[in-house]
Amino acid sequence: MLSLVIFLPLAAALVLAVVPGIPDAVARWAWVAVTAVEVVLVAVLWAGFERPGDGGVAFEEQVAWIPTVGSSYHVGVDGLSLPLLALTAVVFLACAVHAVAERDRPRPQSALFLFLQTSCLGVFAAQDLILFFLFFDLSIVGMYFVIAGWGHGNAAASALKFFLYTFLGSLALLLGFIGLYLFSEPRTFDMVELAESAPLDGNPVAGGFVLGAILLGLAIKTPTFPFHTWLPPAHTDAPAIGSAVLAGILLKLGTYGFVRIAMPMLPAAWRDWAWVIVVVGIVSVLYGALVALAQTDLKRMIAYTSVNHMGYVVLAVGAAGVAGGTDTQARELAVTGALTQMVSHGLITAALFLLAGVLRARAGTYHMSAFGGLASVAPRFAVLFAVGAFASLGLPGFSGFIAEFQIFAGAIGAVPWTALALPGILLTAALFLLATQRLLTGEVREKAVGFTDLRASEVLSIGPLLLLSLLIGVFPRPLLELIEPAAAVVVDLVGR
Repeated sequence: MLSLVIFLPLAAALVLAVVPGIPDAVARWAWVAVTAVEVVLVAVLWAGFERPGDGGVAFEEQVAWIPTVGSSYHVGVDGLSLPLLALTAVVFLACAVHAVAERDRPRPQSALFLFLQTSCLGVFAAQDLILFFLFFDLSIVGMYFVIAGWGHGNAAASALKFFLYTFLGSLALLLGFIGLYLFSEPRTFDMVELAESAPLDGNPVAGGFVLGAILLGLAIKTPTFPFHTWLPPAHTDAPAIGSAVLAGILLKLGTYGFVRIAMPMLPAAWRDWAWVIVVVGIVSVLYGALVALAQTDLKRMIAYTSVNHMGYVVLAVGAAGVAGGTDTQARELAVTGALTQMVSHGLITAALFLLAGVLRARAGTYHMSAFGGLASVAPRFAVLFAVGAFASLGLPGFSGFIAEFQIFAGAIGAVPWTALALPGILLTAALFLLATQRLLTGEVREKAVGFTDLRASEVLSIGPLLLLSLLIGVFPRPLLELIEPAAAVVVDLVGR
């Protein structure tokens, strides 16, 4: 079942790429159909999920692959990965629906996004480091071609910068994986076995170097300060659906690596260096919000808010290590908040990037100063943008509030000086209120004159993402019941 979820999009991509004569309209609707089936399949996984009593993974599949180095095709899901599988399925369906009316080479674009979906699903399901690395690298290749092939502005340079930065990070990640392999006994790349044995716990020097390599690779992908410089140009020049996937899913590959690999497999090194991770998180929160506040380009502003929001995740997982064994409940709450923030940010920011894409499609620009009074000429756009802005700034009733409340309650309970990051919430509120005022209120001027409101496909792609954020904000228990036991396992492994 899990392999079907992972590889169905790839099979569809191969059909679209290889079979000649498929009409463009058929390719578009095939993409929608496959992603809709993926949502149903992941919902079936969610409904049938039962957490194993030993804290392992469900829907587990393992087949020998490269036995000489202890690597296998090993996949499975738990409370850390299943919410992100669901997020991936939902965001890719939203992008498929959003792109139905586009006419720019629909067949190769549909095939490329289906390939990219498989690579993202594979990362979240992988239980072997080599398999994780394979899917991780394939996601970089897929997004490079999305930006270079369908981007605008200086797309070629932005795609190259994205590729070089993130590929350098993946090489550092591979170096860290090799370090884990060399110190394991018996030698293996199996993630479950490595988490159980923590092979570098008795070697603080080597553990520090291996953790540093893994953190570098994950920090570039997340991205955190100061490894974020590839992000704004990549977002600015990517197509709207590319930005939605990049922010909604690909950034989570980095933060997911923290809780899946770095924390459970290198617990001693994580505790030793957790205060550095907390500092990086605080700086990312404040820096991302301040730079976003200074932007006049809507897409660059949303891109910098990703640095801010991912900073909350880094702050939370770092605090879970600094606390040691002093306050287990606070550390569990922080890790739960970090996972909830990944899901929340994916839904809300994907919706905001799709809305930003509407501005360029209609008016050819993202500059907020070129608009005004959109509330009167495009009420559907105005309502969805306002909802997305309030959701992103953490208004109670939305998923962002649930995530940020848990993060700060847990992090401050464990490490009181993490309260230094609290001004980031105020700055985020200010920048989104300012953007809302610039775009939606006042007189109708310049690019807002004759602005066409959202089409049905755009409403059907953006609306459900924001609705899910609202549902999580009002009824968080189904998500939290899945995440909390897995977060407790991670905290227990870090504190051992």
